[in-house]
Amino acid sequence: MLQFGPKAINLLLRQERLMAEKIQNKPGKNATNKVVSDYVKTLSEEHQMLVVLKHQLYGGVWEPMLDDLRNRISGKPYIFKLVHRIQDDIERIEELRKFEHDHKVDLADYVEIE
Repeated sequence: MLQFGPKAINLLLRQERLMAEKIQNKPGKNATNKVVSDYVKTLSEEHQMLVVLKHQLYGGVWEPMLDDLRNRISGKPYIFKLVHRIQDDIERIEELRKFEHDHKVDLADYVEIE
């Protein structure tokens, strides 16, 4: 029998809750989607790239990406080397993460991922 510690259980529960929220907020479901679609249309290429990287390299979670950027600033090891200025990316990520939290969506569902 597998045993999980409290951190692992909390992470699994959080992921399960996020998946349930994503299912409820898929594109085309409600009026919120127009707000999200309109927001996505205003995103710069840099913002869109961060959404794509979050989806493709960080499992759809902002925190590891932010950790990587902050580790890079402080000279610690990091996973992925981003080409944009770090502080600008951190500010973009915080903006995108707030929008996702406020609207309970994953912008990767709206940004075209090539």
